[in-house]
Amino acid sequence: MDITIGVQNLPRELVIESDQTADEVTAAVTEALNGKPVLELVDNRGRRVIVPSASIGYVEIGTESKGRVGFGAI
Repeated sequence: MDITIGVQNLPRELVIESDQTADEVTAAVTEALNGKPVLELVDNRGRRVIVPSASIGYVEIGTESKGRVGFGAI
């Protein structure tokens, strides 16, 4: 799943590809916005991404389904 994080005062977004579920990411973001000092996520390579909660502008959580490849009925 792709996760996009907008950080205040930075012109670029952080884009993370993670194996975490949408519910796990939502819980981590909610905790960060409710007083936890940092948002900590793990990407699909095992690297940790830590963003200070006060700097989070927005978080966009992608879908968990994989894109289809090939020719078929839409």
